[in-house]
Amino acid sequence: MIHPTRTNLLLLKEKSRSVQNSNSILKARRQALIRELLAATAPFLSSRDAVQAAYGLAVRELALSLAIEGEEMLDSIAAVAEQDHGVEVSERSVMGLRYREVTVRESPLRQLDERGYDYRTTTSRLEESLQHFEQILQAMLEIAAFESKLKRLGQEVVRVTRRIRVLEERILPELQHQVRTIAQFLGERERESSFRLKRFRDLKRAVPLP
Repeated sequence: MIHPTRTNLLLLKEKSRSVQNSNSILKARRQALIRELLAATAPFLSSRDAVQAAYGLAVRELALSLAIEGEEMLDSIAAVAEQDHGVEVSERSVMGLRYREVTVRESPLRQLDERGYDYRTTTSRLEESLQHFEQILQAMLEIAAFESKLKRLGQEVVRVTRRIRVLEERILPELQHQVRTIAQFLGERERESSFRLKRFRDLKRAVPLP
């Protein structure tokens, strides 16, 4: 136990106020992080929904195209339709948190005459399948752009929440307990001193002067 003096009592009260201020700052930071996380989550979820919606259509159209065009033709088309999207990974920062952001110089979505083969020799099934897969790739690139940011924001929210819990459940209650204990001790000592002083005065008045 800390030595029960008025100086230590004042120091503990000041430390308790400092911890409360730190806790308030952490709570404000957590709220800001949560708002940023929710704002970044909306496009992320939209991208995932787009992938799920397009994947089933793409696979179905690809199966039909494979039955019509044949595997050999699809392999040759895949070789000439290959695309370089120029994906770049860069460092970004949000609220002091560093994360990696994915950017794409060229969209994977292409027109029929931009795929490098004669689309007049293929069926509409193949073109629809390719369009759906390009939409999937576009959505997956968008997901990659948000994934690192969301991960860092989520980790920071968890870290700040743990610090708040430590302050509220361990450090602050212990400081407040020490303040109450020392204040009670000093109060009892003052009452004893006052009682002894009163007794001394009473005895002094009771003793007759010579």
